[in-house]
Amino acid sequence: MATAKKAPAQAAAADKAAAPAKKRTPNAAFMKALTPSPALAAVVGNAPLPRTEIISKLWVYIKAHNLQDAANKRMINADAKLKEVFGKPQVSMFEMAGLIGKHVK
Repeated sequence: MATAKKAPAQAAAADKAAAPAKKRTPNAAFMKALTPSPALAAVVGNAPLPRTEIISKLWVYIKAHNLQDAANKRMINADAKLKEVFGKPQVSMFEMAGLIGKHVK
C-alpha cells in the first residue's frame, strides 16, 4: 500500500520536471520611457527613463548622500532636492514609488 500512495506523487513530480519553464516577458508599462518633471530631473537627470531606472537612480542618490535614517533604514530623510519631489521631509521606502508617479509623464 505504501508504494501505491507514492506513485501519484512521483508521477506529478516527473510531470513538473518535464514541462519546460516559461520565460517571463517584461511588462511593457514598466519599460516605457517616462520624462521626469524638473524637480525629479534635478536628481535623476532629464533624459526619459523607464520607471525602474528612475527608482534605481533615486536609490543611488539616496545612498550617495547618506539620506537613509540611521535608526530606521526604511525611512528616507529628504534633502532640499528630494523634498521638492516627495513634498515632505521624511518618507518610507514603500511610499517613494507612489510619490514619484506624480513627477513622470
